[in-house]
Amino acid sequence: MKFFIYLILAVLTFLPVVSCVYHELDSPSLSTETDQSLFEEINETGFEYYQGGITIMPASASPHGNFKLRFNAKALSSLDDSGELPEGGTFVEGSVIVKEVYTNNQISVYAVMKKASSDAAAGNGWLWSEYRPDGGVLISIAAKGSSCISCHDDLPNRNLVRTFDFH
Repeated sequence: MKFFIYLILAVLTFLPVVSCVYHELDSPSLSTETDQSLFEEINETGFEYYQGGITIMPASASPHGNFKLRFNAKALSSLDDSGELPEGGTFVEGSVIVKEVYTNNQISVYAVMKKASSDAAAGNGWLWSEYRPDGGVLISIAAKGSSCISCHDDLPNRNLVRTFDFH
């Protein structure tokens, strides 16, 4: 009988510890990316500008101002011969898209999407963030795109990237 009491006490003691550890490992706040690492990644070489780097005027529904758009090599590999993602297409994992928003001919915001479907911080398969030019975080990846997805999730479906339809 004493054995069963000790066994029950042991289970009751360790069960909360195990369940907390499991919950922590499954927590959406744990990401393989950080805001800082993503900011560093967008400042690396190897990005190519959309349409040769022309400044694009915002669509009427866009919260962003004039901008230039650039893609890393993985994102570029998803584009067709016309330089766009076909309707219904999907960007490959690791694709990074950077929207450089300009105010008075100076970059004022970097709006970033990184395809990371399995990342705990991903919203609809993407990490979403915005930065000031100095790296200050305006929208953290921890927000899971909560202020971005509603505008990006519209038809036609081009894996949540709207530029090809507006510009």
